[in-house]
Amino acid sequence: MNQSRKRFFIALLPPQAVQDNANQIKQHFADCYDSRAAQKSPPHITLQPPFDWLAEDMAILKHPLSEFALNQAPVPISLEGFAAFPPRVIYINVLKTAQLLRVQQELMELMETRLGIVDPKSKARPFAPHMTVAFRDLTRQNFKLAWQEFQSRSLQAEFIVARLTLLIHDGQRWNVCCEFPFLRPDDSA
Repeated sequence: MNQSRKRFFIALLPPQAVQDNANQIKQHFADCYDSRAAQKSPPHITLQPPFDWLAEDMAILKHPLSEFALNQAPVPISLEGFAAFPPRVIYINVLKTAQLLRVQQELMELMETRLGIVDPKSKARPFAPHMTVAFRDLTRQNFKLAWQEFQSRSLQAEFIVARLTLLIHDGQRWNVCCEFPFLRPDDSA
């Protein structure tokens, strides 16, 4: 049997209007700062960094993710301005809320205990939720120029994410593979 490993990651995707705005910002980075790498995925907040999985074992991957999502309430997200991981990454800042941190932590635990998937870097540093708009191919010089433009730039948005998204890499870019609705009622009211 020819088994093929595919690359996946798990994220929260904002509503289309927020994605459209983030994509316009990514296009600005492509046009003005020659940084296009962020255009290879839809705007997202990564919960589980990229990992390899056998395509033939998709059901084994999807089942625990579906169960996990069934027990999660929709997640409120607040975006507030821009921030950076110098010298290469500029992103839309996602405010750390208790619910977002809890969902990410519980997902990481599930991935490790049920699927044996561990990201050593994520275990070694605190979760920093963000939506990347420029990275990897942003030169140090262009980072400095872009950061002068974006460090004080205003951006605010609030929305609810009602599903967990599994993305797959097709060799060129990241695409939505499947989505898992959060079905637990919101108990914050």
